[in-house]
Amino acid sequence: MQIDQDEPACIGEAELTHIDQNGRPKMVDVGEKQDTARVAVAKGSIYMKPETLERIKAGSLAKGDVLSVAQTAGIMAAKNTASAIPMCHNIFITGIEMDFVLDEEHSAVHIEASASTIGKTGIEMESLHAVSVAALTIYDMCKAIDRGMRITDIRLVKKTGGKSGDFTGEYDRAE
Repeated sequence: MQIDQDEPACIGEAELTHIDQNGRPKMVDVGEKQDTARVAVAKGSIYMKPETLERIKAGSLAKGDVLSVAQTAGIMAAKNTASAIPMCHNIFITGIEMDFVLDEEHSAVHIEASASTIGKTGIEMESLHAVSVAALTIYDMCKAIDRGMRITDIRLVKKTGGKSGDFTGEYDRAE
């Protein structure tokens, strides 16, 4: 794949940092960057039948405590992000917190992951990966009774630290 040299490899003002001048993938060199404290928070949801949510709440699924397993899976996913996402750096994670909210009104489990590090590169992908794998774990543990579950709205909601500064964003689907 070649990128036309007359066309900049950017969107708006931001360059695509994981693409080299020949349009090939590259891992960004962060060796010269300063270590900074960084935190990233991601969220996502999994929607299901009301009966499925009730069984999660009651802890009555044959595979066990769904939320405890999903929490462990999310933490493990954050720790192994560099193995799953090709251009992610293997970073030192100083903390990971997972939170689950049972939403009976919408028949959903809302998932939040917060990951922190002190290092040269961000931790956004680790938080996003944790939410994704936690949601997939809930699906896996409940699929025998509800194959129609929907995993949605996985997004970064907060990032602090690093050269690019802080980010906070919650966007409506209509935006």
